[in-house]
Amino acid sequence: MALSLTFLLLSSLVIFSLTSHAFSASLSPYFYYKVCPKALPTIKRVVQDAVQQERRMGASILRLHFHDCFVNGCDASILLDQTTTIDSEKTAFANNNSARGFEVIDKIKSEVDKVCGRSIVSCADILTVAARDSVVALGGPSWQVQLGRRDSTTASRTQANNDIPSPFMDLSSLINNFKNQGLNEKDLVALSGGHTLGFAQCFTFRNRIYNETNSIDSKFAKQRQSSCPRTGGDSNLAPLDQTPSFFDTKYFINLVAKKGLLHSDQELFSGGRTDNLVNTYSTNPWIFSKDFANSMIKMGNIKPLTGNQGQIRVNCRKLN
Repeated sequence: MALSLTFLLLSSLVIFSLTSHAFSASLSPYFYYKVCPKALPTIKRVVQDAVQQERRMGASILRLHFHDCFVNGCDASILLDQTTTIDSEKTAFANNNSARGFEVIDKIKSEVDKVCGRSIVSCADILTVAARDSVVALGGPSWQVQLGRRDSTTASRTQANNDIPSPFMDLSSLINNFKNQGLNEKDLVALSGGHTLGFAQCFTFRNRIYNETNSIDSKFAKQRQSSCPRTGGDSNLAPLDQTPSFFDTKYFINLVAKKGLLHSDQELFSGGRTDNLVNTYSTNPWIFSKDFANSMIKMGNIKPLTGNQGQIRVNCRKLN
């Protein structure tokens, strides 16, 4: 709880503008400043209300943003429903019966369009800002979001299956997966720290708690086996760390103690080249907070659609 309070203090005192980061010249934190100054406060209000009603929702919205950006950039393609021409990413392996929070994004879009008087804020920008506001609502850091993305007119379940990292990946696969998105090893470890929030389904960690021995604490494995049987219960949930509703460093402390829930999590601390960074984050919440914000800006700027590309969807779930 002390660490959680530390992060609350950090988030209230510090905003990471990180202007030294490279980003698309057509994106700007002031994109809606004149055309709809109430847009960002409205997003924040709806996110805060949603998280207050269900704290898990903050992790879900953060995950939506992550899964969106890893499939052809941050373009809100994950929000599109299946049609005869749209191959929805919602049914991809990583999202099917797992991705959630779509109704919160719908609510934000409705409220933002209302205060703006028209559909001027993209679903892609809404999702990016909502992810930041979700982290803040759960005691994490804030950062300055670059804005001006437009929404995709396509989606790809196949690409989602190929590009979203799997909980079964080893370290080299994770490094390559992030490298393909223009993200480095520090980004990999920092963004994986988002697993300080939320839960995972039994089928994603069953093999780890029953079949891995050298890389897992035996008591921790036995504890998780109590709610995740060898067969059945695939959707049973377990927290990714002990405080799944607070942004803190317990995720990294767990990795050092061989208590990472997912195989891909523990791979970050398994005698490889990311061990030192995990150690640093486990003992220094300030550095983790700064690097997480840094990497979230970097991820949020993956291949944005700008200018006349794409469209501004009136309904985030379908094309105009």
